[in-house]
Amino acid sequence: MIVTIDRAWLLDLAQKSIPGDPDTVDFGTMAAAVARHTDKVMDTYVYTDVHHRAAALMHQLVRVPGLEYGNELFGAVVAASYLTASGVAVTATGKQAAELAARIRDGLDVRSVAEEIRGWIGA
Repeated sequence: MIVTIDRAWLLDLAQKSIPGDPDTVDFGTMAAAVARHTDKVMDTYVYTDVHHRAAALMHQLVRVPGLEYGNELFGAVVAASYLTASGVAVTATGKQAAELAARIRDGLDVRSVAEEIRGWIGA
């Protein structure tokens, strides 16, 4: 089963996890993240595995900022929370997540992000 999230889930997570509760400055990027992680082409999911979907969410939210500030932290929190909601144990440290977010900001592609996130998954 594929876990799907919605904009309300993202906004709630932003409010609970980003210090100072930043304003949302681009609701469109939230909608894009929601659409992106469950996108299909010819009835086949583009992001087939849980780490691919987490990567799509994180990549979208870091590269196209939707919050007033804290977008790198938000992307990392969303990815880890999505993995957890999907029943996966997350073993990444905050430092690992922050380093990945910075690399995404600097242009890391979504496939490479997925490979990194796969390493966050515990046994």
